[in-house]
Amino acid sequence: MSSSSTQPTLDRAALATCDRLVIKVGSSSLTRPDGHLDMVHIALLVDVIAAAHQRGQEVALVSSGAIAAGLLPLGLPRRPYDLPTQQAAAAVGQGQLLELYGAMLRRFGLSAAQVLLTIGDLEYQERYHNARQTMDRLLELGVIPIINENDTVATQELRFGDNDRLAALTAHLLHADAVLLLSDVDALYTAHPETPGARRIGIVRGPEDVEGIDISRRGSAMGTGGMVTKLEAARIATGAGVAVGLTDLDHLPAMLTGQDVGTFFVPTGKRRPARLLWLAHISDPDGALVLDEGAVRAVTGRKASLLPAGITAVRGTFEVGDPVDLVGPDGALVARGLANYAASDLKSMIGHHTWELAANYGERFQRAAVHRDSLVVMR
Repeated sequence: MSSSSTQPTLDRAALATCDRLVIKVGSSSLTRPDGHLDMVHIALLVDVIAAAHQRGQEVALVSSGAIAAGLLPLGLPRRPYDLPTQQAAAAVGQGQLLELYGAMLRRFGLSAAQVLLTIGDLEYQERYHNARQTMDRLLELGVIPIINENDTVATQELRFGDNDRLAALTAHLLHADAVLLLSDVDALYTAHPETPGARRIGIVRGPEDVEGIDISRRGSAMGTGGMVTKLEAARIATGAGVAVGLTDLDHLPAMLTGQDVGTFFVPTGKRRPARLLWLAHISDPDGALVLDEGAVRAVTGRKASLLPAGITAVRGTFEVGDPVDLVGPDGALVARGLANYAASDLKSMIGHHTWELAANYGERFQRAAVHRDSLVVMR
């Protein structure tokens, strides 16, 4: 079963019947305060996955916990701060974590598959396509993909940043209907949950619903994220037409049966081509084009292509097809796109109309600097 042709989930009741789900669980939900894996929590999570599978839903799990699982075997008292020790702990813990998931899933007649990703797997189009095909096939075969960042080879410069973001990108990769982000609190609140008068935010229909709330508290000592990363992941997912649920492990069964628990984020955008999501959230731009005010309005307001006449400066070194940032006169990022010209050519075309370029250099220069179909507005 594939949900690629279905409409986005629009309300929390549909979580019980949608075709494909991505569930993200962090280290704080999988471990006890002493650093041991919490078998009760993991068993509860597996029970929920199995129940969804029995309802006919396909489920992919983005799971942290590899580093935490490797602490005790290595005799480490706490999560290490240096990258080599983190990678060593992940190398030891990843196998143990998968073995545990596999053993618990086999009680329900299900199999687990390990999928370790690096940002390069989603940064390059061919590898992106291959990753999607592999996980699509696993889900079609009834297997539960256990997805994590490949911590043993990732570097500080080449990371997803956190598994909340990885889950949002995976949901788009798999054309999932919804992504469920598990936290150590049961929902998003107007302030820290322990603050007198703090209220649960049951539904978020847009950015204005979360303006001014206190999300400064980070995750537990075993985790790397917090509510900030979850809201960023929700923004990525909902902007791509994917619904988001936010709750804790205890309330996950109720959320997956459509009950009014946690926080539900309504999709705000449409399904984007994979190329545009890659441009917005994964690509590493090789340069920047500075736009005048008219070009900013055309690109952001009229969804027009960027023409050389609207460019005032070219920064960096890039070739045809490379991703570039589009910035306004004040330097603020307004869009990102794929360059139709190399930087060396564009520098001589600044401020010229396409008809002038065609007359002076030939018809092949009568094209946009960045075509609107290869451009995503960032504000």
